[in-house]
Parts: sequence; structure tokens; C-alpha cells
Amino acid sequence: MHQLTLAEIARGLADKKFSSEELTKVLLARIAQLDPQLNSFISLTEDLALQQAKAADARRANGESGALLGAPIAHKDLFCTQGIRTSCGSKMLDNFKAPYDATVVAKLAAAGAVTLGKTNMDEFAMGSANESSYYGPVKNPWNLEYVPGGSSGGSAAAVAARLLPAATGTDTGGSIRQPAALTNLTGLKPTYGRVSRWGMIAYASSLDQGGPLARTAEDCAILLQGMAGFDPQDSTSIDEPVPDYSASLNGSLQGLRIGVPKEYFSAGLDPRIADLVMASVEELKKLGAVIKEISLPNMQHAIPAYYVIAPAEASSNLSRFDGVRFGHRCEDPKNLEDLYKRSRGEGFGAEVQRRIMVGAYALSAGYYDAYYLKEQKIRRLIKNDFMAAFNEVDIILGPTTPNPAWKLGAKNSDPVAAYLEDVYTITANLAGLPGLSMPAGFVDGLPVGVQLLAPYFQEGRLLNVAHQYQLNTDWHTRTPTGF
Repeated sequence: MHQLTLAEIARGLADKKFSSEELTKVLLARIAQLDPQLNSFISLTEDLALQQAKAADARRANGESGALLGAPIAHKDLFCTQGIRTSCGSKMLDNFKAPYDATVVAKLAAAGAVTLGKTNMDEFAMGSANESSYYGPVKNPWNLEYVPGGSSGGSAAAVAARLLPAATGTDTGGSIRQPAALTNLTGLKPTYGRVSRWGMIAYASSLDQGGPLARTAEDCAILLQGMAGFDPQDSTSIDEPVPDYSASLNGSLQGLRIGVPKEYFSAGLDPRIADLVMASVEELKKLGAVIKEISLPNMQHAIPAYYVIAPAEASSNLSRFDGVRFGHRCEDPKNLEDLYKRSRGEGFGAEVQRRIMVGAYALSAGYYDAYYLKEQKIRRLIKNDFMAAFNEVDIILGPTTPNPAWKLGAKNSDPVAAYLEDVYTITANLAGLPGLSMPAGFVDGLPVGVQLLAPYFQEGRLLNVAHQYQLNTDWHTRTPTGF
């Protein structure tokens, strides 16, 4: 049962081949057996899962149907879940039980999805390796000595190891697509505002976006269908109709114009990944796509722009964690200043403290114009590059990451080296565009992903291209040894 995709589970439940309760018990037992190797979960919710599975079976017995009804999933541990620890991978929130459900959690629960638990993540979603978690690093099921990517590394590792068919993640600078690439999954970052951020603990509010992680584009379409939609509780949510993503999967790629930016193939890209990217281009050409070289001239400025804007917004968002109302509080504070200093110093890890300091500096008097305002102007230039490119092409294709996964601890002493792993993904967040990573091969036994970008609200187009590619390749069907 653990090898079934979401789509196969939906068909199996509809045909009464097994019940949601039976499937849930199998997967909970598998998590208990295998997750100690991976550390992909922070909290398991066995009682809730079995309760939801029984309810889903009862709904099906009463004639209800739906692709997510009775389907087991997990949530990245920054989606508030009522009565369950929502830690954000941080000591700061280790004792926090959310008093309400995030909109994403509520929507998926209403669709009948079964929540198996909350997955491990980089602390406050800050990282590219899932090594900054208070609960320890997550390991890549393809090689337990390597990172799974971050910050949604727990969700990615759990799905890649077949502990469950799909999971939610969030993407601020590539945190769905990059771990998807490093663990052989399909991961989708929707258009900014397509999925509600209400109840999703914020890192950088103008960049964060929730999305699905699964093995196939078909499964991502199913999970995104349950997540997407306008939310009046989220002021950044877009009131735009949600199409039937599964209905567009089988469209022809004949005449589809695919742009390949020349800037992607610079000295920083592993040449073996470049070869796999071009192999995927050839595969899509066979399906009728037309390939065109394009340029994104301001891409070189994306990393410095992102690493001013994101920490600036993080420093503002994380100011609420002060030891007063919720979260970690230091022992026996002498006064209010001591309470603030020690609670935050003890509650936040090194990477979070580093980004808060950078962000606070960039927003400080005398530096706001020189840093934050200037980077927002660069952000606009990056967006303009994409708008110009999409006048010529329908989809942009390139590598998801410049390198395959690296060894645990290999970049801990050089944060900038880890930041550079996001070079191809952060532009989509800066521009608010949808992006998808799909499996495209292996380098030294480690998975490699290819990234697709599309105009606003064209998630269906991304899923269509990825699905057609997956019908004609088998990279996404490979399973890590031992899982």
C-alpha cells in the first residue's frame, strides 16, 4: 500500500479495495519503523489520523466521493493545527499548541484528508538543508549521509521514503522545489496569493507561499485542488477562480513554446545537471514543444535582493516572539529587557538570529533606502524580465538547483554557500510566479530536478507539462533503496 500514489489511493478507496483506516494504520506503522532513520516528523498525530480515517470511510459509505477523501497526508510544522504542537522547527515554539487550524489545514480536512503528523523543517523555514531544526537534521532517504534540502525537507524526505503519498510544504525562496529536486519528487510553488497564508507562521510575508509535495504531477494537482482558493481572512489572498487542475493534465504539448534562459548555464552549474536539463528539453521536443533561448538579464541580482528582503521581513515578523504571550520564556527574568533578550537568545537558533540581525540592519534608520528600498527596485526589474520573456514563450525551463544534495554539515561553516543553492528558485518568489520542480535523472546516485516557471495563475500549464513528461519518462517512479 505504501507504494500507491494519491491518485491510486483515490481509485482504491472508490473501488473498496481497502479502507482509509486500513491504509492509515499501515502508514503509521511504517513511519514508526522507518522514520527514526530520517527524522522527517516532529509530531505524529495517530489518534487524530485514525479518527479522520474512520470519518472518511463513513462519508464514503454514505455515497460521498472525492480524490482526497480518506487520503493520508502530513503538514509542514508551520501550518497551525488546532490542539497540536506547531513548532516551526524551533525551540521558541516547542511548547506551542495552536488554538485554531490554518486555512490550508481546514480546507484539506474538509476535503477528507487524513493528517498523519507534522513534518520537520528548518527553523522558521530559514535554510536550504533542513539542518537548522531544533529537532535535529532530516536525512535524505537516497543517502542518509546527505541533506534532503530545505526548508520543507521533512515533508520531502517522508514522501520520498514512501512513508506517505503527499505532504504540504511552503516556499519562500525555493523551499518546496529545492527539496523536491534533491529527493526525486514533484513540488509546486503556486502563484503568490493562490493558497491562503492564514495560519501559516510567517517568515517573509511577501514571498511565502504554501504548496504540495508528491511523487507525480497528477498527485500535486489533486493536493493543490484542495489547498487553493480565495480566503477573506488573508489580505494577500487573490480572488481568482480555481480551475480543475486534474482536467488539464492530458493536454497536448504540440506547439508549446519553452524558453531556456542562457543565464542558467553559468559556471556555477554542475555540468552533469546541465546535461540532464538538456535531455529533458529533448524529451519535451519529442512531445511537440518548441524550444527557444531567452535571457533574464537581472537574474544575477536575485540572491543579494532576496537576502535583504527576506531577512528584513523576517526580523519584523519574528519580533512577536518576545517571551510574553506564547512560546519560550527564559527562567526568572530580572526585568523586561532581560526577559526579551534571554527568551529570544535561548529560543532562536543561530541561522534565525543571523537573519534577524541582517534584516534589522537593513531596515534601520539611514540604511532603509540603501538596502531594502533598492532591493525592492531590483525585484521589480526581475519581474519585468519575466514579463518580457513570457511575451515570447509559454514556459521557462532550467535546473532547479546548481548541484545535487550535499553531505550533512558540509556547508554549515559557510552559510553563503548554502544560500547559493537557491539561485534558480528565488526569482519565482521575488516575482510571485508559479514554479514546479520535477525529477529528471541522477548524478552519483542522487536525484536531480528540472524547474518549470509559468505566468501568473498558470499552475495548470506547469502540471500539464510535468505530467506529459512523466508519462514518457520513469525518473519519478524510482524508489530509494531500503524504502
